Amino acid sequence: MTSSGSVLIGETLVRGLLVDDRTRCAHYHGPLDVIALRFACCREWYPCHDCHADVADHPASPWPVEARHEEGVLCGECGIRLRIDDYLATDACPRCRAGFNPGCRLHHRLYFD
Repeated sequence: MTSSGSVLIGETLVRGLLVDDRTRCAHYHGPLDVIALRFACCREWYPCHDCHADVADHPASPWPVEARHEEGVLCGECGIRLRIDDYLATDACPRCRAGFNPGCRLHHRLYFD
């Protein structure tokens, strides 16, 4: 069931229209949709840009290139936080090997300059 609210994954609070405790949301809920992203504008974690648009009270802004060393991606399977540059260089979690949805690359411009 979808609810507007939050879920704690490890020590990270993820907000949005969540449908499970692996960061799947009302917008993206396939088997590989297991990441959350920290938004540069508010430093809050959301499963996707649509959840941010639905729940946050401000517009989203992407991370600048010079901030790619920041922790900006969360694996919903194991809870590890990844640096943006590490996430952009892989297609699976380095800890638990959970695969990430390759379709997410189509939205990178919404999250990262």
